[in-house]
Amino acid sequence: MDLIYYDGECGLCHWAVAFLAHRDRTGDRFRFAPLRGPTFRQRVPEGLAAALPDSLALQTPEGRLLIRSGAVVHALKQLGGGWCAVGTVLGWIPRPLSDWGYDGVARVRHRLFRKPDGTCPTLPRDLRDRFLA
Repeated sequence: MDLIYYDGECGLCHWAVAFLAHRDRTGDRFRFAPLRGPTFRQRVPEGLAAALPDSLALQTPEGRLLIRSGAVVHALKQLGGGWCAVGTVLGWIPRPLSDWGYDGVARVRHRLFRKPDGTCPTLPRDLRDRFLA
């Protein structure tokens, strides 16, 4: 199961987490934890953690850490169906170009999306057990 780390102070990250949690109907694809939280500090080596951007990161069950557009493409493919097709198409874009687009959105995300009230996205009670500290 993939572990998605998210920026707890970013409205876009909260939206993305809610998007993925709602589409992971069986709850067997993703778990979620805030960037720089206890789970993150426990599972990501300190040297690697310092180099990560403050947005989304995805850790595979094998321990591989994906960031920026690589994390988005992987997560979409994990959803299956039409989202897998979207992820596949996005994966055809050369990585430097897709990361450039990701970074452009990341630069303005705090202006476009309201800062959330807390570090955990507001979700129905049945989805809350997918979140780690």
